[in-house]
Amino acid sequence: MARRSGVSTRMLRHYDTLGLVRPTGRTVGGYREYSTEDVRRIFHVESLRSLGLSLKQVARALEDPAFAPSTLVSDLIRWTRDRLAREQELLERLCAIDAAAPDGWPDVLRVVELLQGLSSPDAARRQQAVLAQPDGGSVPAELLAEALLAESDPNVAGALRWALARSAGDAVATLALGLHAPDVEVRRRATLAIVGLADAPGATALLAEALEDVDATVRRHAALALGRRAATEAVPTLVAMVVEGAHDVDAAEALGALSENPGRAQEIMTALVDELAAPTADSPTRIRLVQALVELPGAQVREVLRQLTHDDDPVVALVASAFVAALDERPAGDDAPGA
Repeated sequence: MARRSGVSTRMLRHYDTLGLVRPTGRTVGGYREYSTEDVRRIFHVESLRSLGLSLKQVARALEDPAFAPSTLVSDLIRWTRDRLAREQELLERLCAIDAAAPDGWPDVLRVVELLQGLSSPDAARRQQAVLAQPDGGSVPAELLAEALLAESDPNVAGALRWALARSAGDAVATLALGLHAPDVEVRRRATLAIVGLADAPGATALLAEALEDVDATVRRHAALALGRRAATEAVPTLVAMVVEGAHDVDAAEALGALSENPGRAQEIMTALVDELAAPTADSPTRIRLVQALVELPGAQVREVLRQLTHDDDPVVALVASAFVAALDERPAGDDAPGA
């Protein structure tokens, strides 16, 4: 029977002991004697074992008349998914360790410790695991980027951005995937992380792409970062931020810095003046626009402000008058933004 079925004699004896497959009879010499029905049952047991069932579960499936095959299949699906999830987690950990190119066991243990800390349900434990990493350690930037995109706690996300900015390696490709995530919170975290990687190749191009995001917060983070990098494609978003009152002071300073480019100064001033004249602009909006104009250099700005001292809105006229007086007190030629 062992030779013909492929089941070892040891396992056949074990099945007999457990009562899974009891031979129909015995020979005169005491050998087990299997019938055709016994052979069918052996293959039934082997088939169920091949699906991942334990021998106890196999016995239940064979003997319990109330045991439904659909229940068995559902359980197998759940167990298999759990096993695959554990194996996938193990694979990701091994890949992360391999990507770190560890020089020795201390480096391996450091990465393992970080991975264990990041998997903790406690946000404080995750944050501690990140902050405990030494500068210039062997933790790959890609691992930190993946953890950041998945991190919902703002404090832990901040710690991961801090660690990512100090890590070696290129995380831009991983963060680029986050910019296209359907979850807006993931896109926001990706944008902030890219903002922190000022010198990373490709970071500026990704921020320019983020200017087209449907989420205003993503666009604003990208625009402020691009403004600091003298990227003029951020001008429309920065002007909109002044109009909307969203980080308008930072946006105005960025516009002032961009105006140092003579080819853009006129464009920026025109955009602000057009918004001042918009029929939908209320008094607070126009005051913010006046404040943004003060950040720009050049005699034309002074002329626009002088005209605004006669504005129909008395508050706007008063603010413009105060700025004109302040500008007139500056030394000649001292029209640098923010002066």
